[in-house]
Amino acid sequence: MIIIFYFLLLGLIVGSFLNVVIYRLPEGKSIITPPSHCPNCGTRLKVIDLIPVLSFLSTGGKCRYCNTKISKQYPIVELLTGFFFLAAYLKFGFSVQLFIYLLLISALIAVAFIDYQYMIIPNKITYPLIVISLFSAIIFDYITIYQSLLGIVIPPLLLLIVALIFKGGMGMGDVKLAAALGGFLGWSYTLAGIFIGSLLGSVIGLSLMGLGIIERKSRIPFGPFICTGALVMIFFGKFLINWYFNLFI
Repeated sequence: MIIIFYFLLLGLIVGSFLNVVIYRLPEGKSIITPPSHCPNCGTRLKVIDLIPVLSFLSTGGKCRYCNTKISKQYPIVELLTGFFFLAAYLKFGFSVQLFIYLLLISALIAVAFIDYQYMIIPNKITYPLIVISLFSAIIFDYITIYQSLLGIVIPPLLLLIVALIFKGGMGMGDVKLAAALGGFLGWSYTLAGIFIGSLLGSVIGLSLMGLGIIERKSRIPFGPFICTGALVMIFFGKFLINWYFNLFI
């Protein structure tokens, strides 16, 4: 129980940091300095203001100093990260693979929220992920370097072809994200994750059009759906691949 609580708490704390990344990185600001502060009044936040989730609840979702409303994104990101950190520990146990996936999960959450808000996937996230994925494959051998290299090449190449054919439907950020995922998950898991994300995006997009919330030509960020598909494959990939082969092959 202590270890379970530890990973839940670790996820909440990392989620708090991810909120800083989501807010500052797209605007070209440092994620280290200045220290956390209210974006409206500029007041430097104290320790009591930085407690994940509880700080938001204790102030009713408002800044303690200027009473400005705080986005619900902050506790949502913290809770999501805490949940996935705990789920990852329960899935993979205390292993090298666990910590590799914790890093990847953190990046996926940041990418999903950044792309949703700003329609961009920062190179400052995808490029380091590609490099880290290769070094992880070489050093820890949880995936072969051959699988990692194929993952970096095949999925982004297919997305690049789609992006060139259907211009405006997909950005280069999605292509680079696919390369990063491929380096960690391998080509088959990454392609399966992209397929799941595409299916989910199509269902949601068509539903929103049917409800009149968006128009046919409205741009929908694809990054959050790729991230969702990747998360599905991280936790259920082996089961889904086996199910597919047993059912169709």
